Amino acid sequence: MKLKIGLLAIVMLLSSSLFAQSYKNEFGFKSDNDAYLFYGQDRYYTNGLFIYFRHATDQQKLGGNLEKLTYEITAGQKMFNAISGNVPDPAKQDRPFAGYLYAGGNVNLFYKSEKILKVGLEAGTVGPNSLAEDGQKLLHDLVGFYEIDGWQYQISNEFAVNLSTQYTQLLHRSAKKDVDFSFEGYANVGTTFSGAGAGVLFRAGKINQLFNSGYTNSVISNNAKTEKLVKRETFFYAKPQLNFVAYDATIQGSMFNNDSPITFGRKPLVFAQQLGVNYSTPRFTLDFGLIFKSKEVKSSAKANKYGMISMFYRFGKSGS
Repeated sequence: MKLKIGLLAIVMLLSSSLFAQSYKNEFGFKSDNDAYLFYGQDRYYTNGLFIYFRHATDQQKLGGNLEKLTYEITAGQKMFNAISGNVPDPAKQDRPFAGYLYAGGNVNLFYKSEKILKVGLEAGTVGPNSLAEDGQKLLHDLVGFYEIDGWQYQISNEFAVNLSTQYTQLLHRSAKKDVDFSFEGYANVGTTFSGAGAGVLFRAGKINQLFNSGYTNSVISNNAKTEKLVKRETFFYAKPQLNFVAYDATIQGSMFNNDSPITFGRKPLVFAQQLGVNYSTPRFTLDFGLIFKSKEVKSSAKANKYGMISMFYRFGKSGS
């Protein structure tokens, strides 16, 4: 009997320790593709692949109002084509073929008042040097999709430098702490993407504070100051957002010359609706989302939609 009680106590102690464990590093990826909709389309923003590494600094060394500070390194590639990946006739292309390849970094500040400020810098290239044509052809060959044709008219090579900032602020959380609303706004300035946008984020389910949530990529911690609301998150989210597009080099070509064979004007106002589900534990995050966008190009191009899958793994035990 004593042996059983002792074993039970050990199991409970180990379970409690594992359950409370937190990690200060995170590595993962995000994949965007319209194929995730199982809708049969392959148009406009057709594929994106991004990898991330994040690290949380020692929170006990931060100033009183700052809850968490994380650093982020990222690299990614975006692919764009016309209404299909096979449009060899330039007269029938309703959007330019284009690729964007970049690497960058972010500094993310999370405040106790559940305000978040993220500032980032990306550097890379638009055009054939982005390897988007090679990537799309390889992907189609691997999965047995149709033959790609039309990249010979893609946006020309251009060095890319883009600055970004994003601000998030909690607006309201229910008394049961299972529903909240937050404001989200962003601004981009660069040679590839320039613009701004604002929306309202809605979350419902088992949710953590914005500085501890899988949605804001802030599950990692290092000597945390504040206890999480829940150990594991499972929630639905929705975010309607209005975007002002000042410049988009994947549509308009370079802002410094006019040597791309096919370009179009951009729609200055684009509405986007994001829907998704998120599951996060101290060790893992899994997220699936959908994006629906209004027309982005001044042409016969239609509205666009695609799916997003994100997976993150956390490691490096923190002090708490």
